[in-house]
Amino acid sequence: MITFNEAQLMAWLSPVLWPFLRILAVFTVAPIFSMRVIPTRAKVGLAFLVAVCAQGILPEQPIVDINGREAIGVVVQQVVVGLAIGFAVRLVFSSVELAGEIIGLQMGLNFASFFDPTSNAQVSAVARFFGNIAMLLFIAINGHLLVVLAVVKSFERFPVNGNFLAALNQMRLYELGASLFSSALWIALPMIALLLFVNLTLGVISRVAPQMNIYAVGFPVTLTVGMLGITATLPMLEQPMLTLMQQAMDIFAAQR
Repeated sequence: MITFNEAQLMAWLSPVLWPFLRILAVFTVAPIFSMRVIPTRAKVGLAFLVAVCAQGILPEQPIVDINGREAIGVVVQQVVVGLAIGFAVRLVFSSVELAGEIIGLQMGLNFASFFDPTSNAQVSAVARFFGNIAMLLFIAINGHLLVVLAVVKSFERFPVNGNFLAALNQMRLYELGASLFSSALWIALPMIALLLFVNLTLGVISRVAPQMNIYAVGFPVTLTVGMLGITATLPMLEQPMLTLMQQAMDIFAAQR
């Protein structure tokens, strides 16, 4: 009869168990992977498949006794690092959606909002449109592969040792959060300048011809110019989003 003890069992499971937990945490938060239309069993199976396929390039995983106290710290570390990777990718999408909110505010379309089940909040039509475009760009630039690569590379920078507080200190996610507003402003800056020029022009017209109902004329003009401006500036969204994705992934993949 073939017999094996707990030490041998953990020696077999450790190379797959800890990467599996970290990858599964990423799939719980990261865009595309965390969509509700994807069944939970599919996420678990995909996380296990990625963990198994990555064994050839992953560093050697330490053998941690599941019954020991250090196992709790190791599990928490894998979950924290995985959630942080997914949250960093979510911030990239939030930057693009915030740019859409700013543009929608300038166009006067912020009243056209609806409930977004993914964020459990009211989102304007322009912000939702930019969010969908960002999702398509995410797939087009192989962002899903970048996320998987970042998870695999994160084991070199954040090895399995149970010290999740040190991992949080090294990530410095607040720096990425601080760049969210500046990145959103830079994405929306061309449209802000264009719509500001239109509003200044309408203001001059209202002073030259006071009898004109500027409110009846201004909204269609602002809306039309805004649509044309979005059409003209939307092809330039790829480079800022690619830069943001690279900045987010460098937190976990780069060696500092």
